Amino acid sequence: MSNSPYFDSFDTSEFSRSFPSGPDFLHKYEGMSRDGLRAIQESEFKKVLSAAWATPFYQRLWKNAGIGIGDITSLADLPQLPIVDKTAILNDVEEFPPFGSLAIPASGQSGARVIQTTSGTTGAPQPVVWGPWGREVQNLLLGRTYRWLGVNASDVVHGVYGHGLINGGHYIRESVVRYTDATYISAGTGAETRSERQVELIKRFGATVLVGFSDYLLRLAEVVREQGLDPARDLKVRMIIGHLPEGGRAKLEEAWGGVPAFNWYGVADTGILSTEGPERDGLYIWEDANFVEILDSETHAPTPRGETGELVVTSLAKSDLAPLIRFNTHDLTALLPGQGKASLPFDRMAGLLGRSDNMVKLRGINIYPTALSAILINTPSFTGEYYARLEKNQAGSDHLVVVVEVREQSESLRLQIEDHLSSTLGLKIGAEIVGVGETAETTQLTTRQKPIRLVDVRA
Repeated sequence: MSNSPYFDSFDTSEFSRSFPSGPDFLHKYEGMSRDGLRAIQESEFKKVLSAAWATPFYQRLWKNAGIGIGDITSLADLPQLPIVDKTAILNDVEEFPPFGSLAIPASGQSGARVIQTTSGTTGAPQPVVWGPWGREVQNLLLGRTYRWLGVNASDVVHGVYGHGLINGGHYIRESVVRYTDATYISAGTGAETRSERQVELIKRFGATVLVGFSDYLLRLAEVVREQGLDPARDLKVRMIIGHLPEGGRAKLEEAWGGVPAFNWYGVADTGILSTEGPERDGLYIWEDANFVEILDSETHAPTPRGETGELVVTSLAKSDLAPLIRFNTHDLTALLPGQGKASLPFDRMAGLLGRSDNMVKLRGINIYPTALSAILINTPSFTGEYYARLEKNQAGSDHLVVVVEVREQSESLRLQIEDHLSSTLGLKIGAEIVGVGETAETTQLTTRQKPIRLVDVRA
């Protein structure tokens, strides 16, 4: 009997060759052409396509679309295939419980599996199923990111990602422990380890790198100061690697005493998709493991480079279980023009610019609640916390009010915020201001990885 059925289920030598990290990653990809990269993608796509045809989910989906085996032979054929999203997967799970037919190969033999769920931020939590190969690729790609950004054996990494059914803290811990030489402290959210205790751990164990969502990291910086500590003088933190809202880097860096913050992006279904490099010149897409399309949210036609659209991803890594082909994340982003400063063949994208399925449309204008932080970021005494409340006004029309958390409250500041939101968005937006910590019950900042940013009270 194998001592490690999980790792013995795939060829680890092939794994390392296919998805290198550290110096091997740079040696393989620096100077590579786009044609060379495309050849790697096509090779991995054939494996994923074969796995997809083995699942009842894709057999039904593609047959209903008039697609037969042999009709799709390369990535160039992808536009012929229907797009899938969370709703399609949830419907499949409901029809074929408990995990859906996507997660069960036609043979019925799935082998080792890791089951997580999405956070349920925009609806019911969705089961996310991993086979060992796909799981380890996502772990390695994040470990590759950390190493590229300079995480090394002398670092103590303090993680504030949540645990439980979501991928979160489990995924981050696996990545750091297996694919870097750093020491890892798995603190979790403020609900798992209270903020005051987290600050104590950061100081006691000499944490040098913080990883997590910027929302809670900003709150943690507040607690540092509440305890009479100065981040620059009293702590050893030298770097933050996490998820930064548009325009939010400077505020986070200032809160932690001027240390540099690096952004990366991913979704529960695929793990990490893109990351900033040391030069912070856009997010490099890990295209050796993913093929991405940026599509118009209404027509699904490709958007021109530089224009915002929905990110649709085909995972080239999930070839052992639960393949994802043309999966619509509903996250909005754009491909960046030109060549990045790194000598890599990978395309670059902007950060997360909003979600098409968490959009409010008022009088013909699209508003993305998750992107409001970029508008609010320079508001005097703004803590970084807010939420949007969709309600009916006295006339019975839809109206949006943004509840903003500030350290010093005044009517003049409220009017300033209201005017700024209205002029920036191009329609009348209401504003309320509240004190420090007063949005937390609504946003669930300390208990969720991704705080709630939109509340609909129109009923």
